[in-house]
Amino acid sequence: MNNVFQTAVNQWRMKPEPLTQNQQVARLYRKSLKVLNSWCIEREIFNEEGTAIRNSIEENRDCSANKASRLIREWEQKIQIDYCHPDPYCVPYMPGGTLFMRNPPIPMEVCFPDGNLPADAPKVLFNPDMTVCKKETGKAATGSLLVDFTMKSMY
Repeated sequence: MNNVFQTAVNQWRMKPEPLTQNQQVARLYRKSLKVLNSWCIEREIFNEEGTAIRNSIEENRDCSANKASRLIREWEQKIQIDYCHPDPYCVPYMPGGTLFMRNPPIPMEVCFPDGNLPADAPKVLFNPDMTVCKKETGKAATGSLLVDFTMKSMY
C-alpha cells in the first residue's frame, strides 16, 4: 500500500473506544477464571478459588480511579506471569485434546474398494476433530491438512 492510500484509510478507520473500568475488571475476572480452569480440575476447588478471586475484586470495589488502574495493571501482570499454565486446557476434540483424531472412521474406499457402497453407509465426511465437514461453516478438511500441535489448531 502506498502512503496516499494509508492516509485515506486512517481517516475512516474507527478508533477503538476506551474501556470503562467496569469493563476492564469484568474482562480481567473472566480471563482469570479461564486461567484458573487450566489449573483446577475438580469443580469444587475451582468454585472455591473463583470465589476467592471474586472476593479480592469486591474488596477493592470502591477505591479511587488511580488505585483501581494500578490494581488492574498489577493483576494483569500477575495472571500473565505467575498463573499462566504452561499447557492450558483445551477442548478434548480439538488439536492437543485427548480425543483429537482418536478412532477416526475408516475411509469408505478402504472398506469397499470396488465402490459398491451399502444403502445405509454414512454419506458425511469427518474432520480430524470428529466434526462433520461443512463448507458453509468453513470446517471442511478435504485434501491435505496441517495440524499445529503447539498452537493447538488446524489449518
